[in-house]
Amino acid sequence: MEYTKATIDDMEAFYDLVQNTIQEVYPKYYPEEVVRFFSQQHCWENLERDLEAERIYILQDGECVMGAGSFEGNHITRVFVRKDYQRHGVGSLIMQRLEDVIAREYESVRLEATLPAVIMFEKRGYRTIRHEKWTVRNGAVLVYPVMEKILRR
Repeated sequence: MEYTKATIDDMEAFYDLVQNTIQEVYPKYYPEEVVRFFSQQHCWENLERDLEAERIYILQDGECVMGAGSFEGNHITRVFVRKDYQRHGVGSLIMQRLEDVIAREYESVRLEATLPAVIMFEKRGYRTIRHEKWTVRNGAVLVYPVMEKILRR
């Protein structure tokens, strides 16, 4: 396995990872309108902007991108793990690497959690500090926890 900063050559594989994870996993947790919202939030243009800002890291095994994560400041903005690698420690490894980088400059880290990932974040020491809600199409409402972890005191 190799964990590296993503380059433009990784863009297509990263985009496929994100969109496939949303389409394969999120329908088990969210209504169709919310799944569509997540897909639009993680569109090519938004992912490309983070890639150009050098905020995306990928974990791969050979040619296979197993997972990826990104951050801005002390805010983890994306963590996606290919469905067949979930529950095998890939997400925790990505989180640890992101936290290590963030801890160099910040005392804590924050993120907005999706339902499929809340348990992993809690096991890693994150605590919900508040809930937010966002109304998407057709009156569907996305409610999500904002979580924080103290990295150092």
